[in-house]
Amino acid sequence: MSRRSFLWRSGGGLGGIALAHLLGVEGLLASDEASSPPRADLNGGLHHPAKAKRVVQLFMSGAASQCDTFDYKPLLIKRNGLPFDPGGKVELFQSEPGAVMASPWRWRQHGECGAWISDLLPNLASCVDDIAFLPAMVSSSNVHGPATFLQATGFVRPGFPGMGAWISYGLGSMNEDLPTFVVLPDSRGFAPNGPANWSAGFLPAEHQGTMIRPSAPRPIRNLRLPDALSLTDSAEREGRDLLARLNLEHADDRPGDSRLDARIASYELAARLQLSAPEVLDLSGETEATCRLYGLDAEITADFGRNCLIARRLLERGVRFVQIWSGADNGFPRRNWDSHEDLARDHGEMGTSMDRPAAALIKDLKTRGLLDDTIILWTTEFGRMPCSQGGKGRDHNPFTFTNWLAGGGIKGGVTYGSSDEWSYKAAEHPTTGYDVHATVLHLLGIDHTKLTVRHDGIDRRLTDVHGHVLLDILA
Repeated sequence: MSRRSFLWRSGGGLGGIALAHLLGVEGLLASDEASSPPRADLNGGLHHPAKAKRVVQLFMSGAASQCDTFDYKPLLIKRNGLPFDPGGKVELFQSEPGAVMASPWRWRQHGECGAWISDLLPNLASCVDDIAFLPAMVSSSNVHGPATFLQATGFVRPGFPGMGAWISYGLGSMNEDLPTFVVLPDSRGFAPNGPANWSAGFLPAEHQGTMIRPSAPRPIRNLRLPDALSLTDSAEREGRDLLARLNLEHADDRPGDSRLDARIASYELAARLQLSAPEVLDLSGETEATCRLYGLDAEITADFGRNCLIARRLLERGVRFVQIWSGADNGFPRRNWDSHEDLARDHGEMGTSMDRPAAALIKDLKTRGLLDDTIILWTTEFGRMPCSQGGKGRDHNPFTFTNWLAGGGIKGGVTYGSSDEWSYKAAEHPTTGYDVHATVLHLLGIDHTKLTVRHDGIDRRLTDVHGHVLLDILA
């Protein structure tokens, strides 16, 4: 008799599923490699003591320009409008090199560390002493889809687990009533690749990101019955019992397939979410000052601000990994960071919408004592060129761009690496997404070379065969 059949016959209906869930949480079920991931103590990590418990990733979709945000280059101001001549052939994604283009925003130094930040981001500028900047990031692709995958999953091809899925698999949940990995997409649409950016890939399906749309009428799809449907309690109970029986019979015929286990787990989580999610998403208990801090009082910042505030509520309730997206790949007019036509217009809107809420998240977590064990990772897929495209835009630049980290275990007010004098190519300590992923995992108590899953004859990992922990930015 299989384990599922035993549970069904001895417990019956949803009671059997609930029993399986409780036994699994306590580690009392027989080992099943496909559905029983390694589990860490909540504060110990898998391989060494952890400095952080949770991560929030702010993903700027479309490629935020490093030379208009965090990478100050006086040469661009000095040679503005002159031919761009860094030496050698300049290859661009979709244009010929235009003239050198200075940022439309002024630059100023901020904080005790004296970091240069453009006036596009005045609120984040006030947080520089908590941030470690990585201005020598490089990407192996200058195409949005593959480059986004590279930052989200560690691979340029589809089918691989997102970073949040790996962390869910390795460390497990800190709150059984909420998902371990939550995604808050831009309300206007998805980034390139859509939900494939946060899939579980070949990991058990329960580790994929749970998508929440806080501004939608139904923030979590299919969590409740449609308004037009009404069922009596007994009818709903009988339907669930029938579904449970069919699920178990289906699973018995397909040993080693984790998808149904994940489906059952998702139903159990959905039942708990019906109670927990409304409380998490209800902002009525937040003070007016907090809502104002996140920009909920202004139309341009309200959407990203709401997502950042809900992210904080998720993190403080034990969600391991929250991913917040800024920018949607939905055609024209552009509503993302892909500023080919008019950088001042597009980055002006995107930067303003992101700056105040992102700074609020840093400050709010710090005030609540959560920043000490929460990593904030600001990500974009590649950068933009220091020369103009069509007079007012910038083309793709995979040769250097900026990411930054703050929070749990990160040394604030530091910069690791540098680009050349043009902000065209990485010059000192070139850094990859693999290095960033390895560093985040390290701070969570995970050795990135040891968290592996055998797939297609290969021991797969988030960092593939690459990655070095960035020791210089660790506190």
